[in-house]
Amino acid sequence: MDPRPFDALLLVSFGGPDKPDDVVPFLENVTRGRGIPRERLAEVGEHYFGFGGKSPINDQNRALIAAIEADFAEHGIDLPVYWGNRNWDPYLRDAAETMAADGVRRAVCFVTSAYSSYSGCRQYRENLYEVQLGLPVELAKLRHYYNHPGFVGPFVEQTRDALTVAPKDTHVVFVTHSIPDAMNVASGGPGAQAYLRQHESVARLIADEIGHEEWSLAFCSRSGAPHIPWLEPDINDHLESLAGQGVRSVAVVPIGFISDHMEVIYDLDTEAAQTAKDLGLDFVRVATPGVHPAFIALVRDLVLERAATERGERPERRALGDLGPWPDHCPEQCCANVRADLPALP
Repeated sequence: MDPRPFDALLLVSFGGPDKPDDVVPFLENVTRGRGIPRERLAEVGEHYFGFGGKSPINDQNRALIAAIEADFAEHGIDLPVYWGNRNWDPYLRDAAETMAADGVRRAVCFVTSAYSSYSGCRQYRENLYEVQLGLPVELAKLRHYYNHPGFVGPFVEQTRDALTVAPKDTHVVFVTHSIPDAMNVASGGPGAQAYLRQHESVARLIADEIGHEEWSLAFCSRSGAPHIPWLEPDINDHLESLAGQGVRSVAVVPIGFISDHMEVIYDLDTEAAQTAKDLGLDFVRVATPGVHPAFIALVRDLVLERAATERGERPERRALGDLGPWPDHCPEQCCANVRADLPALP
């Protein structure tokens, strides 16, 4: 239970609006320089206004921090927890400045994205490199945890529970955020396609553990220009295809997300659920890890693992499946930034 040499944990997340007036500025932050069509921004903005103009992600991060702090206290880990977002208050730079003022000198960073991709990893590493410039704070990003038992386990448990009350012929659809094909190809290194391979591995792990053979992988939340290829099939198109094949019941498992934020409560609970209803499909959506005790223990496990490594020890690196644990330091060409060659935290 020794977190040395770290003296703080920084929770790093995407951010989201807390009130209606925040929605448009937040979306402008998110899409700056990406050429997203304005009509798509307006469409996404309506998603937020449909839920009171507030994203659930901030409250979920507050709950996550509270659970981590309680877990640290229970296990005698004296490590304060800070929080910084890429796109909205509290911003990463503000969090880094607060840590510096509080005397923090080495902080370990837990990012609320479990997989390899530019938007889910390298872009955060670029942000972390930038925010520590000029400050006496050294940051270290924790490794990917998509195949850690503390991430996979809650999905196994909650998918099994959902299937116990679903029809016997229920088809399990694992869902994650779509990304451009080119971003997938570059994830993990040139041509590695780590993003897709990692999701396929997690889906297979869950399906094998619950003994369920009827499953598939689909994608949600596409936001790019129409002419740029993104990973498919879209969840709504996929539900239509399954219905055409005679499927009458689906269990949707959002393996790409750690909590029930907007891509889950709108794209799945609202839009995909309506598509299923229109098609006459029974529909159940499996919960994300959230503050499941196993997921909170995962955070502690990764912090102590990295701390032990920094001290020159060789701790156990827990991982399921055949891909093994991700390294602490991503390869140099991992998840390349195709728009600019920017420095990134190792």
